[in-house]
Amino acid sequence: MSKTSRRNFIKTAGALLGASLVMGLSSGMNSALAADTSTAAVNKTKLAVTDKTVKVGILHSATGTMAISETGSIQAEKLAIAQINAMGGILGRKIEVIQEDGASDWPTFAEKSRKLLVSDKVATVFGCWTSASRKAALPVFEKENGLLFYPTFYEGLEQSKNVFYTGQEATQQILAGLDWIAKEKKAKTYYLIGSDYIWPRTSMKIARKHIEQHLGGTVVGEEYAALGDTQFGSVINKIKLKKPDVIYAAVVGGSNVAWFKQLNAAGLNSKKQTLLTISVTEDEVLGIGGENLEGFYSAMKYFQSLKNPNNEKFVAEFKKMWGPKSVIGDVTQAAYLGPWLWKAAVERAGSFDVDKVAAALPGYELKTAPEGYVKVEKNHHLSSKLRVGKWRADGQADVVYESDLIMPDPFPKGYQ
Repeated sequence: MSKTSRRNFIKTAGALLGASLVMGLSSGMNSALAADTSTAAVNKTKLAVTDKTVKVGILHSATGTMAISETGSIQAEKLAIAQINAMGGILGRKIEVIQEDGASDWPTFAEKSRKLLVSDKVATVFGCWTSASRKAALPVFEKENGLLFYPTFYEGLEQSKNVFYTGQEATQQILAGLDWIAKEKKAKTYYLIGSDYIWPRTSMKIARKHIEQHLGGTVVGEEYAALGDTQFGSVINKIKLKKPDVIYAAVVGGSNVAWFKQLNAAGLNSKKQTLLTISVTEDEVLGIGGENLEGFYSAMKYFQSLKNPNNEKFVAEFKKMWGPKSVIGDVTQAAYLGPWLWKAAVERAGSFDVDKVAAALPGYELKTAPEGYVKVEKNHHLSSKLRVGKWRADGQADVVYESDLIMPDPFPKGYQ
């Protein structure tokens, strides 16, 4: 994008999506701005806040095997921040971004988190993607009392006063998605496959319990591939032998490209095999190629193809900033919510101080999100809907199922 186009975008963003979002996201703005917004009043904990600026961190993998998934999150967070700044910023201050690269390496996420919180003293961080990266960073956020907005669907079984989870937890994605596929396809046998780290393994543990104890089904195989692995011939042969009703997949990052291409090459396309994945969004499909998973399903809360005015404006502004060929996946949209929710919380609290901001956000209703209505619950997760998308050859998905609003339950009884 040229410098002139980027300047024009900044000037017009508020008139498009930003204008509608601020109405829903700034319910406490007027009262907050009417109060004392001097730096001494709104920053009592020595964060990087001046009379004119506030610094925040963005921490995702811009390199390595997870970059295929996390690049969209970086883009969405920068879009939201640009729109907020175009409308005057937050408590009269423009947001300045310090971006760090987790480099698909979990210890690096911990190291960069410490830098952002201790050295840079950012007011909040938008970041992480895998559960491994979040688990590595979490002790740092809790020790240093930092604030993290985490955008990825994940296994649940966690709640922290220092984290807001803008993606879905297991009951909203795994359980609801399995309920749909069992009913829709009358599925009885399942083959589970995932990447080998905490999120896929915990997700498959939850999935197995639900399949066996609640759906009356049978798990006929369960396999894990190392993160970044590109050799799936052996597991594909096992799947051919077992002939499951459903392949249930949680392969992540760059491995997805090899996984789906090799499935297709082996003849296991949607005409012969039902597959439901909880890890493939439009971001991954851009690398995989829609022709390699046409007819397969993903269980997510958001798809770029959603038809509502908020999403249509969001998609238009995203493509305006990042190019017409850019795509928007579930985690990208959830990442976009982070800066807006933080803005709402700061303005409700009339402060940038982490404890005050964290206390102000639960109970907040966001009616202007691209995905539709969401609510921040006391457990720091969002109430949201599950949607099932059926992939097309062009890399977009047709939404074939939409649930009612699902309350988040990160510690479901019987699944821990």
